[in-house]
Order: sequence, then structure tokens, then C-alpha cells
Amino acid sequence: MKKVAALILGLTLFLSFQAGQAHADTKLTGIIDNLLGVKYSYGGTTKKGFDCSGFTSYVFDEMDINLSRASTGQANEGSKVSKDELIPGDLIFFDTSGANNGEITHVGIYVGDGKFAHASTSRGVVYDKLDSKYYKPRYVTARRVMNDDAFTTYAVAN
Repeated sequence: MKKVAALILGLTLFLSFQAGQAHADTKLTGIIDNLLGVKYSYGGTTKKGFDCSGFTSYVFDEMDINLSRASTGQANEGSKVSKDELIPGDLIFFDTSGANNGEITHVGIYVGDGKFAHASTSRGVVYDKLDSKYYKPRYVTARRVMNDDAFTTYAVAN
């Protein structure tokens, strides 16, 4: 009986851990994980502090992919992808201005499983759910800036 109870407890802990994982283990998420908690800093482009486009530029620079500095420029790079075709590494853009008129004011990096990484003004670099109450209505568009080789190298699980 004790063995069964231990087995059930172990299985429960294992499944709880698996369910709590935010994303697959990739080089992309490894880069992002090393930046979690870095504070938000308007105009920031370093580990001392990031704004949203400074964060995305930094992450992609780590993968030898150059992006425009501002989110509005990044929104014109690569190719447009629909929300239902997102893959890890895609840039996702939001209108967080309050007007919700489609203006690009924020950018993050899709990591899979409905989640993205970004530099939040209040929490620094974090992961959030794309369909959260806050971000879902503010979603504007997405762009794919990684080619197939970069995707395979950085965004496919190890």
C-alpha cells in the first residue's frame, strides 16, 4: 500500500511539474530565461534594463539576427503570419495605447503553447499568455523574422 501511495505521489508531482512548464527547452527560451526579471527601462537595450523592442532586439542579436530598434520598424520586417499560424520565434505586436486602434506600441516573442516573452513596464522581462484578458484584445499582428535554419537552430526543442 505504501508503494502505491508513493508511486501516486511521485506521478502527481511529475505531472504537476510538466503542466507548469511555460515552454519547450530551446536555445531561444534559454536566452530568454537568462533575462527573466531584468527590469523595464524606457529606451533600454541591455541587461541593465530593457524596453520591449530593446528586449526583442537583444534576444535576436544573440541569434545573429538584426532587427530594427523600434517596435514599429520590427512590425515591418520578415513576413506577416496569422495568429493561428504562430511558431516559436515569431514577433507579436500589440496596441497597448488604450485606443486599441491598431497602432503598434508593444512587441514580444512567441515561445509556443500560447505564451510569449516580453519586457513588461511593471514586471520587467516575463512570460505571459497571449490570450490573457489584457493582451488578447490588444493583439495587432505578427511577423516571422527567422528563416528555416534559424528556427531549427534556436526554436526547436533540444
